[in-house]
Amino acid sequence: MKITKVYTKTGDEGMTSLVGGVKVKKTNARIEAYGTVDELSSQLGLLASFMKDGPDKNLIYRIQRNLFTLSSYLATDKTKTQLAPSYTLDAGEVTVLEHEIDTIVAGIPQQTAFILPGGSHEAALAHVCRTVCRRAERRIFFLAESTDIDPEVLQYVNRLSDYLFVLARKLNFVDGVREKTWQKSCE
Repeated sequence: MKITKVYTKTGDEGMTSLVGGVKVKKTNARIEAYGTVDELSSQLGLLASFMKDGPDKNLIYRIQRNLFTLSSYLATDKTKTQLAPSYTLDAGEVTVLEHEIDTIVAGIPQQTAFILPGGSHEAALAHVCRTVCRRAERRIFFLAESTDIDPEVLQYVNRLSDYLFVLARKLNFVDGVREKTWQKSCE
């Protein structure tokens, strides 16, 4: 795909186009959903820039590609256009995340308390990604109140936030950073 012009000026009045050309307001639930997924992908890119090369970083890149597919799926209103391509997330991607979550949990100390986000630079960024992922999930569920969303999309984003939580724990563990836990004040 060749992009010849970055700005189009079509959004200056608060409207934008979905895949297939359907015009909607920039405040549309669909725009909120895929915009938050895009924000998550950007945060993951920041996280990856601090990570060492290896399987964890490669999985982050794979997740970013999946999020691009997911954004394209969310940016397509199939009820209003038949011309748009069909973007789908492979159901096996949920299994990939589940397997990785199980592998990480088996290799780190058992969680015994609520963990405060933070720790090493990479772990803190993974926690930021996790919270953006949770917001993306809420935006997608809000969209699902008015349109059909494939179950794999909802499952993937839910598992992704779980993965990012255990990844943050793993990154702290590998770096030898002790996690801070929440304890209710007795005052």
